Amino acid sequence: MLSLAVATDAETLDRIRGPLADRGISASYVNYRKRTLLLPDSPFSPGDFDVGLVYPGRLMEGGVLDAFIDVPWVNDRDAVLRSRNKAGVLARLETAGVSVPETVFVSNPTDDDAVLDALAGFDYPVVVKPNSATRGVGVTKLGDADSALGVTDYLDLIHEFPATDDTSYLVQEYVSDATDYRVMVLDGEYVGAVERRGTGWKHNVHRGADATGTDPPDRVKTAAENAAAVLDIPLLGVDVLDTGARTVVNETNARPTIDAETKYEDGFYDRLAELVRVTRR
Repeated sequence: MLSLAVATDAETLDRIRGPLADRGISASYVNYRKRTLLLPDSPFSPGDFDVGLVYPGRLMEGGVLDAFIDVPWVNDRDAVLRSRNKAGVLARLETAGVSVPETVFVSNPTDDDAVLDALAGFDYPVVVKPNSATRGVGVTKLGDADSALGVTDYLDLIHEFPATDDTSYLVQEYVSDATDYRVMVLDGEYVGAVERRGTGWKHNVHRGADATGTDPPDRVKTAAENAAAVLDIPLLGVDVLDTGARTVVNETNARPTIDAETKYEDGFYDRLAELVRVTRR
């Protein structure tokens, strides 16, 4: 049986363990966080793992783990970094002809006049978000130009978030009346989606939004597939906003949570198992 290293002990591991075991792949958690490791003695034996699923989100600890287990990853470090850089993702996608929200990248620190200049071309409200933070941390909506004057001080606090030392941020149009989809793309093809609905304007599941399995319009599936192709990431969650008249890719996630099997197309786990095997080769 092929041994798969999974760098998370949360919902994803619980959901994939059984279906992958049925397909000859044993998925196990690799404990690399909140512990001590005596260097250079490895806590893992040679051959414990054949392949990894997704490179750890904590990149420094991940580098140590990667040295210890020395396996290929389905989504490797470069893929995780590529997806985490929101501005880089949007720039790549727009250059390739994939529709994205109107966005200004702000290399912080900068002065208030530059921020106001960046905002001048937008209709309000606008969204401001840190470039590298995850789970909706630090994302806010500004209703007018006066609100923008405090944005730098606000983001100075948000950038204490320990997942990143990137202090850049985005000013982005607010796409109103849009349906918010998280679309999963596996090895270049659509394999499932959820519609996300929150009580407010944010639809992040980590902020309490509900994620309901759905079959989105073909234009949404195509946008997600195109994004995955441009970024060249095998297992990708793609956040798509769709108004009916307009479909834009908002963000991507190379460390996506895998939902319940009922939210995916038939054959999802067959294809995931095959991707793991291909990565091993």
